[in-house]
Amino acid sequence: MTEVSSPHEVGEAAEVRRIQRELGLPGLVDVHTHFMPGNVLRKVWAYFDALGEGVWPITYRFDQDERLAVLRDLGVRRFTALSYPHRPDMARWLNSWSAGFAADHPDCLRSATFYPEPDAATYVAEEVSSGARIFKAHLQVGAYDPRDPLLSDVWGALADSGTPVVVHCGSGPLPGRFTGPGPFSEVLRDHPRLTAIVAHAGAPEYSAFLDLVERYEQVRLDTTMAFTPYTERSAPFPRAELPRLRDLSHRVLLGTDFPNIPYAYVEQIRSLIALDLGPERLRGVLHDNAAALFGI
Repeated sequence: MTEVSSPHEVGEAAEVRRIQRELGLPGLVDVHTHFMPGNVLRKVWAYFDALGEGVWPITYRFDQDERLAVLRDLGVRRFTALSYPHRPDMARWLNSWSAGFAADHPDCLRSATFYPEPDAATYVAEEVSSGARIFKAHLQVGAYDPRDPLLSDVWGALADSGTPVVVHCGSGPLPGRFTGPGPFSEVLRDHPRLTAIVAHAGAPEYSAFLDLVERYEQVRLDTTMAFTPYTERSAPFPRAELPRLRDLSHRVLLGTDFPNIPYAYVEQIRSLIALDLGPERLRGVLHDNAAALFGI
């Protein structure tokens, strides 16, 4: 596999920090980054490798300490350690690892996850009470129905506590049985106060998820991979929706999918600048919106 140059070598960190200075930001808050046990991350990377050479190269295929150093050099002052189970009896172990990781790295928002299983409501309540700041639900990888009765109390606990959950419920990059706006919109109907962050801006069903942001006050979007040249080739954001995106920009949060992205981190930032949101809205997306949500 081709070696990827460090951002320190190509000047990426300098460019990202310059943008922050020009906007008067203390740094970035990235709500969609991945740190997970080494064996799990290697399986994630193997999945992308299996797509074929050059289809989805992992730009930041570094060890954990170097990945942390890259984020910090880029000026990311808070980030997440999102993980997601694909079978029962996996979430508790992932949550234990994530709690330890956050304890060792206080700039990481303590992250947790869940799966539809009989004890899900119990361990989610335990995670919330012990300090989890953000959860991840991946309907595509987990291949589960968010309306599963085993998750009703989970969504209820998150809604009652105001704990945000990043939900991959759009149909990109590949549709799943329970992806698309339909299933998750029913969860929001039953739990309208749920603080849901729709991953990837809901790609490719951008318009339908913007509808949900308008309908529910606590629903937000993250920018993960959206608007970048890589994603625009297969799932372009509809230009006609740009005015609505600008109007709702106070509910849009920076996400990137670091380290599992097939391009440099700066591409996400450049793509957001190209939306011409204006300095105030851009400051919100890159930092202020998430800082307010998490009390940073």
